[in-house]
Amino acid sequence: MSSPAPDTIRPIRFDDGRLYLLDQRLLPAESRENAYEDPASVADAIRDMVVRGAPAIGITAAFGVVLACDRARDRNAAPWRPPVEAAVERLAAARPTAVNLFWALDRMRAVLAGCGSVAEACSATLAEAQAMLAADIAANRRMGAIGAALVDPGRAVLTHCNTGSLATGGFGTALGVIRASWAEGRITEVFADETRPWLQGSRLTAWELLRDGIPVQLLCEGAAASLLRSGRVGWVVVGADRIAANGDTANKIGTYGLALLARAHGAGFMVVAPLSTIDFGIADGSAIPIEMRAESEVLGLGGQTVAAAGARAWNPAFDVTPAELIDVIVTEQGAVRRPDRGGLAALREPVEG
Repeated sequence: MSSPAPDTIRPIRFDDGRLYLLDQRLLPAESRENAYEDPASVADAIRDMVVRGAPAIGITAAFGVVLACDRARDRNAAPWRPPVEAAVERLAAARPTAVNLFWALDRMRAVLAGCGSVAEACSATLAEAQAMLAADIAANRRMGAIGAALVDPGRAVLTHCNTGSLATGGFGTALGVIRASWAEGRITEVFADETRPWLQGSRLTAWELLRDGIPVQLLCEGAAASLLRSGRVGWVVVGADRIAANGDTANKIGTYGLALLARAHGAGFMVVAPLSTIDFGIADGSAIPIEMRAESEVLGLGGQTVAAAGARAWNPAFDVTPAELIDVIVTEQGAVRRPDRGGLAALREPVEG
């Protein structure tokens, strides 16, 4: 019999007119919530990676719109819509690659369009943001069950970056599949890339897994080829920040290389993401905008410069894995093997029951 999958971490909460975010820059050394009362600081938190992970970014932005409405009400702004719309635009500019950010803000714009007063906007946006948070956690649990059913028992999994509770409303996408697979006894162990330059694997994924009693071994990205050649890994399980209509997938830099290695060594490659991550308006991965971040993130570590003076750095935050290298995309609506345009489009049909 399987035991319940562990689920103890909630990185986003809204209480008494404030948004609280678990500051992921401080983990694992310190677990601290930051409180936010205005949308500008929420946009800064998204850009500065206090919160990260496509689903979590979208949910956080939705609550940023709630704060914008609250501020307009408190200031008796007349008209109230312009400052709220300006806040939405600032939130949208925080990070360009994660499609969930724009999906969430489009939902909030639709809610705002139906509001006749700022008081109504405050109430309606809060209800919508809370519904997004609850729906994300429920969707992650469904993805966990769907993905775990595809994992043949007896081998390890390898994951990249952080796709757990910290990257979502709770439970996680790829890490949700890993949690469910561990609870069902399907996997023997978990390997996690360090995920340079922000070390989300070593700082965040390892912290989550150990907190929930799941053992994990870390590896440098350069060690993944040897690990996969050993045959110990049955599946590479990753998340996504944006999936094009044909299945091409943008995820944390280094994912593309893992897909190539998995194909070369006979391991499965699974992408786990909510339906909101699929951008049906983008034909293929060539149209996905890739965020370029500061050179200092690569030239230093933990605030300390480590590179030789005068060196430059190329620092894309994401890469694009072609659909033909992906064995299955798992969403809350179901799994699509050998993903293509038709298979992903079929996911838009409502699930019965």
